[in-house]
Amino acid sequence: MFWNQLKTVIFLASLSAILFLISFWIGGRNGLIFAFAISIFMNFITYFFSDKIVLKLYKAVPLDENKYKNIYDIVHELSINAKIPMPKLFYIDSSMANAFATGRNPENASVAVTKGILEILDEHELRGVLAHELSHIKNRDILIATIAATVAMAIAYLADMLRWSFIFSSSRDSRDRGAGLSAILVAILMPIAATLIQLAISRSREYLADETGAKISYDPLSLASALEKLQNSATKRMVEPISNAQASTASLFIVYPFSGSNLFALFSTHPPMEKRIAKLRAMIK
Repeated sequence: MFWNQLKTVIFLASLSAILFLISFWIGGRNGLIFAFAISIFMNFITYFFSDKIVLKLYKAVPLDENKYKNIYDIVHELSINAKIPMPKLFYIDSSMANAFATGRNPENASVAVTKGILEILDEHELRGVLAHELSHIKNRDILIATIAATVAMAIAYLADMLRWSFIFSSSRDSRDRGAGLSAILVAILMPIAATLIQLAISRSREYLADETGAKISYDPLSLASALEKLQNSATKRMVEPISNAQASTASLFIVYPFSGSNLFALFSTHPPMEKRIAKLRAMIK
């Protein structure tokens, strides 16, 4: 658990370093202030409104407490184990077997489950999945993912500014042209590096949520079994995301829901499923 937390700190520090480096390249001290202001503004918007946006995006509705009282009971028990307030529960009418947590903090959190996941998992496996999602809330992974995403977006925006400023520069001096080419190269490479770091943060938080979920449920094998079933289901039912917004929220889900995942482990929002399952089974030993 400590190693995954440490990796997150290192990755976030690396993202911040890239942001401030490219800002300084563009505008010196004023560039740094500008980048900081952009980051604060973007984090403010996503921090307070991202949960409402993602729930609306997937047409989530409140989970019927009368029909799914067993789920409410499970989440109530696990919330006590995790020492967090009970989140709001939502239902998504989709055959995609999946679940996700969202919300800016434990006091304003929500967990959504799909029709598909309720159909293929037994109660023990579903309990493992819900423990995983509550762990995201407990570990404040939604906040961390939001910060990482907004910093990465700010880097991409600033890199675009840097690239176009040199492309349209009227200077003919050879040294200026050399500096311009270097800036363009940096502007291309830094957003790629930022994206890779952002994805690495996502993968490390998934490992941490698996571990924390296994501990608060006292049942790592049920989560391992659930992940196996969900992966098999996702492989059979891979679909293209309906929109770019859906593609950008794929990292929220417990398993990657769309086609095109796992082509390259480096560009995956989720760790390899085999490693996640192996780590959970190793906890029994």
